[in-house]
Amino acid sequence: MVSDATRAQIRAADPAQSTWLSANAGSGKTRVLTDRVARLLLAGTQPQRILCLTYTKAAASEMQNRLFARLGKWAMQDEASLRADLAELGVDGEISADLLARARRLFARAIETPGGLKIQTIHSFCASLLRRFPLEAGVSPGFRAMDERAVRLMHQEVIDSLAAGLDV
Repeated sequence: MVSDATRAQIRAADPAQSTWLSANAGSGKTRVLTDRVARLLLAGTQPQRILCLTYTKAAASEMQNRLFARLGKWAMQDEASLRADLAELGVDGEISADLLARARRLFARAIETPGGLKIQTIHSFCASLLRRFPLEAGVSPGFRAMDERAVRLMHQEVIDSLAAGLDV
């Protein structure tokens, strides 16, 4: 028996539907997004044409690990287990021998994708856009994003300058 929450997650993972996903921690967002990517790949979308954005590096890493674990499992699973996994994923209709073969090849396709699957943070995606189009964005072509340590040091320098009465 499938719960209402599980049915909602299956609908949200359907790549034919437009979805905005917002929920509390631990509610299954990463699973839904991983399911959605798996379904896109099963439908024949090329891995390099998929972009997944999340807020944290940890979430991006977790999503990539889960996706590769699933695809690796599919490559090695017996036919009955793979059929059950695909049905649980929300694949409708007959699960043909061709679909099973395609599912088994996805791990290799994802691994061999030039540049890999693009699962990244919003910040890293924006930084890549700025690096690609620095002049249009009005930034120096050789810019570097500041890390937290550099921000703290600069913040302290500004406070020290203000305390000393210097014009900052």
